[in-house]
Amino acid sequence: MNKQIELQDLGFKDYKKTWDYQEQLFKGIVETKIKNRKEESLLPTNNYFLFVEHPHVYTLGKSGDMSNLLLNESQLKDKGATFYKINRGGDITYHGPGQIVGYPILDLENFFTDIHKYLRFLEEMIILTLAEYDLKAERSKGETGVWLDVGTPFARKICAMGVRASRWVTMHGFALNVNANLGYFDNIIPCGIRGKAVTSLHVELGVKEVSIEDVKEKLLKYFSELFEAHFF
Repeated sequence: MNKQIELQDLGFKDYKKTWDYQEQLFKGIVETKIKNRKEESLLPTNNYFLFVEHPHVYTLGKSGDMSNLLLNESQLKDKGATFYKINRGGDITYHGPGQIVGYPILDLENFFTDIHKYLRFLEEMIILTLAEYDLKAERSKGETGVWLDVGTPFARKICAMGVRASRWVTMHGFALNVNANLGYFDNIIPCGIRGKAVTSLHVELGVKEVSIEDVKEKLLKYFSELFEAHFF
């Protein structure tokens, strides 16, 4: 079992190029696993964790509803945004500047074979990170992701999640709003959930900007603790 994870910070990168790169890493892990089964070998499988910030983009999961995108093609262009139908779970979401997007591409057989547990660990990483900013974040029953003021009329989502897994290899991941422009969420019904607000860490803290690097550092600390993993 390989619990080493290669950390790559891709900086500001186009969504489609990043998606293609994820697919490439994902395919490499799956091919190693197939080779191990066929040849009864024990080659270690790689694990990756990608950090990235995307230009304005809307993505729709495979079970998503197109009607949750409230813009047509020319309106998307006017907003400087792109749109993709993709192969993760979940409905529609937005990525853009000021948001930390994390893509763990892991062979879960190196850790545990439980997708439910995997999602709960990703949520827990966010919850523990936000606690360091004195925010009480939590899960909302039946709604993947991380929320504030759950069960009140002021419930608002701060982190969206959507993953794909095949042969216990994961891709896609989470999007945490740190300094996000929340106006872009007005153009969708986020995650297909009506009547729930979206928020960002800088808004909750009442500051102009939060250090993205500080947040990333905290996320990695809790991810490595939860998964008993080591980054390099």
